[in-house]
Amino acid sequence: MTHVLPTRKPLDTFGTGMLVLLCLCWSLQQIFLKLVAHDVSPTLQLSLRSLIAAAILGVIVLRREGRKILSDGTLSSGLIVGAAFAAEFLLIGLSLQHTTAAHSIVFLYTAPIFTALGMHATRPEERLNRWQWLGIAIAFAGIALAFLTKDAGIPADTGPSLLGDLLALAAGVAWGLSTVLIRNTKLSDAAADKTLFYQLLVAGVVLYAWYLASPDAAPTWTPLACASLAYLVVVICLFSYLAWFWMLRSYLATQMSVLAFLAPILGVIFGALILHEPLEPLFVTGSALTLVGILLVIRART
Repeated sequence: MTHVLPTRKPLDTFGTGMLVLLCLCWSLQQIFLKLVAHDVSPTLQLSLRSLIAAAILGVIVLRREGRKILSDGTLSSGLIVGAAFAAEFLLIGLSLQHTTAAHSIVFLYTAPIFTALGMHATRPEERLNRWQWLGIAIAFAGIALAFLTKDAGIPADTGPSLLGDLLALAAGVAWGLSTVLIRNTKLSDAAADKTLFYQLLVAGVVLYAWYLASPDAAPTWTPLACASLAYLVVVICLFSYLAWFWMLRSYLATQMSVLAFLAPILGVIFGALILHEPLEPLFVTGSALTLVGILLVIRART
């Protein structure tokens, strides 16, 4: 019998609405982390949300697979991808201690650049064409311009703010690496919830160990801090990630990737509205240039 590959359809009204909702959820993640950072450190928030969500997903996967849960050959790949996922969120947590939520989310969303470079190096069928290389050059020019904000911003905070932006950019590298690893290991054929379970479990353990070794103050569980943790567990980890994986199986990935860039745009807007973060002209211009470059990389893939 011939194996028929599942077909992906263009985004319809439902898919578009769902993706806009996901972008709204993702854009608020850094906002919530930053909003309660004085009560609970971002690293602790990210570690607890990962451990709680991993426990829930672990029960689901265990009930489905039983004793075969570790016998499908994905454990080693899962641990490696989990380490990259942990690095991504550790870097996000650290970046939010040194820069704004808007800067953090924009630099995080440079991940497609590094995914494209990684896939170019590892998958012959995903070699970059000249339009994609042009997009990467434009995106890096935008990143450089966004970094120049330090010269036009607050001089006293130049060092810490630059450090925070670099950490967020490194988180984007780690996110891109996670995608490349998933595509090039046995996890490419694994169920979405199992892949996410590996990522969240390793990230939760690593981030909590980091928190215990850090000088961060003990948490103060205010109602807002509890609401933030609930949002991170239920909305981000369980709803948005699983919905994204489901949509990748149903809709064209290129169209989804393009529309997903609503998230950093919304993140900048919410950072200004909720956290009263300044909109520096150089940063806004550089961010726009970066997004244009990334969109060119994605669109030129087809």
